[in-house]
Amino acid sequence: MDVHRNVEGSAKDVAEAHRADLETQGKYGVNYKRYWVDETDGAVFCLFEAPNKEAGAKVHEEAHGLVADEIFEVQQGE
Repeated sequence: MDVHRNVEGSAKDVAEAHRADLETQGKYGVNYKRYWVDETDGAVFCLFEAPNKEAGAKVHEEAHGLVADEIFEVQQGE
């Protein structure tokens, strides 16, 4: 999961960036699953499966240039 801070733009802008991620992800073996937007605080959170953090970052970089501030390797709890 990654987090983008101080994001300028609307939820619509984030949706467009997400669509670009979906178009690019296969090239890097990544699967972007969901994203969440907090317009008030200017934060975006993206959940994805990838072979490694770098692959997830590369998708954002190539798709739209909006790289994450942090990437966390997370596991689903029960």
